[in-house]
Amino acid sequence: MAEALTIARPYAEAAFKLAKSGNNLPDWSNMLKITAFVADNERIRALLDNPKISAKYLGELLLDICGIIHFDICGKKLSKDSHTFILLLVENKRIGVLPEVSVLFEQLKTRHDGMLEAKISSAFAMSSQQINDLVTGLESKFKCKIEATVDVKPELIGGVKVEIGDEVFDASVRAKLEAMSVALKS
Repeated sequence: MAEALTIARPYAEAAFKLAKSGNNLPDWSNMLKITAFVADNERIRALLDNPKISAKYLGELLLDICGIIHFDICGKKLSKDSHTFILLLVENKRIGVLPEVSVLFEQLKTRHDGMLEAKISSAFAMSSQQINDLVTGLESKFKCKIEATVDVKPELIGGVKVEIGDEVFDASVRAKLEAMSVALKS
């Protein structure tokens, strides 16, 4: 996963710059989600992994499918920059990281909009006040609005784990026990 994110990051940043310069972040967001969904289809993946099929043909096929879906959903054709971007991913054999590109693009978009998404995992159910206090602390640290989703994961044993983008703050008992285990084994 970390390797896929490392590969996907420059593509996501390039897509974001193109979308921002063309003032069409929502269209790019939709295009990336649709293309990631289509490319993740089992039959499409089998075609993409087939060395006998040229990258040009695969790119055009993917563009045709995604273009139809994008038009049905958004009422717009894919932009020339979108075409070029998808073809570049196919030619560089990076279409497999498209889901990560889409996720990273969304993170850049929300940050641009002055908001970050945080995933908070807690060993126990948190009260509204505890959640508000944690979100307020995160907002002061990141200096932007935080939109948080909270879930309970008893396997953490105690404490919380916060994921914002590719940053993870793990203050769970489980993480501390694992760190102690590693330290003792070294």
